[in-house]
Amino acid sequence: MRAEILAIGTELTSGAKLDTNSQWLSLQLADLGIPVLFHTTVADDLQANSQALQLAIDRVDLVLLTGGLGPTRDDLTRYVMADAVGEELVLDEASLAHIQGFFASRGREMPVRNNIQAKFPQGSIPLANPIGTAPGIWMKVQRPGREPCLVAAFPGVPSEMHKMFLEQVRHRLPGGKQVIRRARINCFGIGESATEELLGDLTERGRDPEVGITAHEATITLRIIAHGASEQECQQKIDGVTAEIHRLLPEYVFGCEDEELEDIVVRELIARGQTLATIEIATHGQLCHRFAQVAGAVQCFREGKVLTEEQRDLTEVSETFRQERDVDYVLAIGAERFEQSPEGFNTSIIPLRLVGENLCIERELTWSGNPNITQSRTSKTAIDLLRRHLFAL
Repeated sequence: MRAEILAIGTELTSGAKLDTNSQWLSLQLADLGIPVLFHTTVADDLQANSQALQLAIDRVDLVLLTGGLGPTRDDLTRYVMADAVGEELVLDEASLAHIQGFFASRGREMPVRNNIQAKFPQGSIPLANPIGTAPGIWMKVQRPGREPCLVAAFPGVPSEMHKMFLEQVRHRLPGGKQVIRRARINCFGIGESATEELLGDLTERGRDPEVGITAHEATITLRIIAHGASEQECQQKIDGVTAEIHRLLPEYVFGCEDEELEDIVVRELIARGQTLATIEIATHGQLCHRFAQVAGAVQCFREGKVLTEEQRDLTEVSETFRQERDVDYVLAIGAERFEQSPEGFNTSIIPLRLVGENLCIERELTWSGNPNITQSRTSKTAIDLLRRHLFAL
């Protein structure tokens, strides 16, 4: 079984809103071993919607639609689905009663226009919406000489769609022949091309597990996708490639899934019973923010100080601050200065300093390229400096 997801709404095609429903549904289908071949986003146009749905029915076995089930004239999904099976819309009394009750529970009278939300293509099954006014639709579209295509439509509101899929649609779907599982490994201190070079054939296309590389503000994420007959088989594949990644990138791998550099450092400091304070100029408090938002950071993070550019000398101020706050480490980011390369490009130079008892490590960062991520790259590099010290990398 292969799937396609249709996200419907001019607010999506115009860029006014981001389509997160397709991403969520794809992950849910992956858990069932159902690969998603297409994501299609369609404006509120009747002809475009009909063409998109018919194309999807012809090329995949499962189509999930989100959006277009409201009561207004630009909500077209039910009409498009009725046309796909050549049936009329018929009123479902139970759905109408639910919608009327929804409005009554809020002390409001249901507008006449909302009647349309209780109409469904003849032969389809209404999907109750326990937390909204728009029921969903489940139906099968017959295809000559082939298995029927399964079609489910949900409202575009994510919370409503999530609940309806999990409670009413997931159990209707046949599990795929394969289980698909995913994992993420996070690295820092190395670029995309260098990562790919060190990983060698681990990133070859068509490999199982597949390893993809993405970068975001200097953090490299390795995305592992494993296929297998069981969850255990997938996990064994993931464990094997994870061990190989750690072997090939020992100093760069710092965590997995949603872990950030600061999560790792805070956890290690707590385990050691050590404390930290920060000083920063160029990053304007970003370093402090990263540490402060980590769960449990109050156990080790004592204070973050933001200085003005006039206070450029970190040597004296960082040691004085460490003694005043009685912490094991002070991590400091100095003021940014610029130098021009012979080619005429501006280069950003930012000093880092890590001080502790009988410890002083100094670095000078040199950045070029996109200035919009300089602060993020700098704060992450500072945290990585402490991480490498703690783990003696």
